[in-house]
Parts: sequence; structure tokens; C-alpha cells
Amino acid sequence: MKTESAKAEKVERRWWIVDAEDVVLGRMATKVATVLRGKHKAIFTPHVDTGDFVVVVNADKVKLTGGKGEQKIYWRYTGYMGGERSTSLKRQREEHPDRIITHAVKGMLPKGPLGRKMLKKLKVYGGSAHPHAAQKPEALKI
Repeated sequence: MKTESAKAEKVERRWWIVDAEDVVLGRMATKVATVLRGKHKAIFTPHVDTGDFVVVVNADKVKLTGGKGEQKIYWRYTGYMGGERSTSLKRQREEHPDRIITHAVKGMLPKGPLGRKMLKKLKVYGGSAHPHAAQKPEALKI
């Protein structure tokens, strides 16, 4: 018997919706990363994007454990000398709540072109409204 390898053009993609209200960030991010990567499917192939689309709503109401709400800091580098910048999670939640979930999921995906392609299938919204009703997303249980 031969092992079938998934082809990128034959992958059937589904749409999932996740309500992040009162859900622990890390546990939700692992489940979302698994679905984006396609590891929940029998046709999973490591070098092919077999994952589905995921819509996350209520990103501003995600739950954090421990003291992360006050202590966690996101670091980035501008590329210039002395260009290290920091943003606290508290400020990030007020200004861009979608980036909290995107950052958590991004770290769980493969690095490189394939991981960036998978991340584009993640749609995160701070409120409960989203423009993907036409795709009829199914609820993803976490």
C-alpha cells in the first residue's frame, strides 16, 4: 500500500468560529493552531497547508491566568540602534485586543512561508460582530 500525500488544490476547507469570552488564552490558542495547521484531519501532511479557517470573536474578553494581565510585556525591535519597544498586555488589550490572540497562535505555527500562509486563515475580532456570516462558520468547542 502507498501512503497518500495531500495535494494543496484538493484540500476542502471549512470555517470555524470560536467565542473567546471567558476562555483561557493558551488553551484556546493551541486548539486554534491545531485547526489552522490541519492536524485534526486524517489527511494531514506536514508540508501542505491542510488547515481550515478560524474566526475568533470577543477577543477583548479572553481570560488570562496568574498575573499576566498586569505583568506580561510584548517586546519588538524596530531595526534601529536602541529601537527596542515594549507594550504591556493591559495596553494591548485596550488598543488592539486581536493582536493578543494572533501573537499567541503565531508562536504555535511553523516558522516560514507555510506558517505565514496558515496565519492568514485566522480572523480575530474584538467584539461579537464579524463579516464572515456568509461562510456559515460552525462552532468550535474548546
